[in-house]
Amino acid sequence: MTIVSRVTADPAIMAGAPAIRGTRITVSAVLGQLAAGSTVEELVADYPSLTRDDVLAALAFAAETMPQERPFIAA
Repeated sequence: MTIVSRVTADPAIMAGAPAIRGTRITVSAVLGQLAAGSTVEELVADYPSLTRDDVLAALAFAAETMPQERPFIAA
């Protein structure tokens, strides 16, 4: 699985927000559902066009696009 094969950003689809290829399901929507407590299995059941690999690609995309971690310095 590669992220590029599963996540795309097209200005004509969802205003260019990163989305799962071939759907209108944004990476943000997938992450929001996971953050709210949904499991991968629940997402796949709720969105029949999603696969487990699509959900994992959304997570990988988020991880790769986050800024590099900075060390936390306590005041």
